[in-house]
Amino acid sequence: MAKNVFLYALSTCIHCKNTKEFLDNKNIDFDFVYVDKLTGDEREKAIEEVKKYNPKVSFPTIVIDGEKIIVGLNKEEILEACGK
Repeated sequence: MAKNVFLYALSTCIHCKNTKEFLDNKNIDFDFVYVDKLTGDEREKAIEEVKKYNPKVSFPTIVIDGEKIIVGLNKEEILEACGK
């Protein structure tokens, strides 16, 4: 069953880049946003969303089905949460 995977990332973050590559390589469909490329209200809204899931506001933050939160590139946890 396909999972709804969303990645909050920074365009300058090597861990975020590696997480995107990992998801692509494992054929996991995901949406993402580079929080640092947003401006104004959009940026504030994205930061508030990240805070809900990850109070430390660190990146990458992955949200799966709106409830499973993974901070950082934890490959085993990502695969398990995505049913891979």
